[in-house]
Amino acid sequence: MSSFPASLLDVERQPGGPPMLWAETKGDATNWVGEHRDALRAAVAQHGSLLVRGLGLRDAPGAGAVFHRLADGLLSERESFAPRRKYADGVYSSTKWPPHQQMCMHHELSYTLTFPGLMMFACLTAPESGGATGVADAAAVLKALPRKLVKRFEKEGWLLTRSYNEEIGAPWREAFGTEDRAEVERYCRANAISFAWQPDDGLRTSQRRSAVVRHPVTGERCWFNQVAFLNEWTMDPDVHEYLVGDYGVEGLPFNTRFGGGDPIGKDIVELLTALYEEHTAREPWQAGDLLLVDNVRTAHSRDPFEGPREVLVAMADAVQLADCKPTIEVTAR
Repeated sequence: MSSFPASLLDVERQPGGPPMLWAETKGDATNWVGEHRDALRAAVAQHGSLLVRGLGLRDAPGAGAVFHRLADGLLSERESFAPRRKYADGVYSSTKWPPHQQMCMHHELSYTLTFPGLMMFACLTAPESGGATGVADAAAVLKALPRKLVKRFEKEGWLLTRSYNEEIGAPWREAFGTEDRAEVERYCRANAISFAWQPDDGLRTSQRRSAVVRHPVTGERCWFNQVAFLNEWTMDPDVHEYLVGDYGVEGLPFNTRFGGGDPIGKDIVELLTALYEEHTAREPWQAGDLLLVDNVRTAHSRDPFEGPREVLVAMADAVQLADCKPTIEVTAR
């Protein structure tokens, strides 16, 4: 018989929405989360994600305290693709992304060799409309993909190319957290990233990763990547036209290809986006909400929104790509 409180086992499952739990904190969210940490984490392991409502999270210190109760340590972000505000060590704003643009489904830092196993989101201010953080079952998405396409990605992996400069995206100093070129080079070599410095103090990189991995605990096969999200065809058309005109395709802040270097066609990106949408569960944010996501088993997104929106993010439970049975070999240099 489970030792968890009965109320925590009563996770609501509504069609089209994520698993949801109502908290009874009596005004002390931090202690409540600490007392029920094991049950909350067990629910995430069972369902892949969990929206906890009723915590009443109101500010960054309070959200940070809850994050720390749920995880033994928070991770620092490296190789960011867009700016974030840092509230405290391991506590960040959500990615600064135009409110009117969709953030496609993705797995956080799936292009790195060490990535978070657990994502934590705390809503301090809910937008007037839109802005939900959607979730999608990565194993279900993988099963829905055409087998021929999956086989190709299993054989080749996917390639992420990036162009860092001071005008678009995250500059390399911010993305790597240093002013020292030599330190950036050491990081790239240690993390199997090819790099080339540009005459304008820019940096171009490329890294090949597996698109399909196995969950480090359950062994379940998951579609785990940012193939669609960081592809040129999911950019706003006007932004894409401007960037290609000014920087060329090779100078885009980010783009994805098949692991062998071939372009990923617009039709494939549209297929991925459509399948993600078919498997998406979403619930409008309410101020005070906490969303927990298994980052390997579950992809997440962000809908366009209107009005102020403040959602804090923390990452925890570091996972090594090598422990997920990647389909391609990646060797640090």
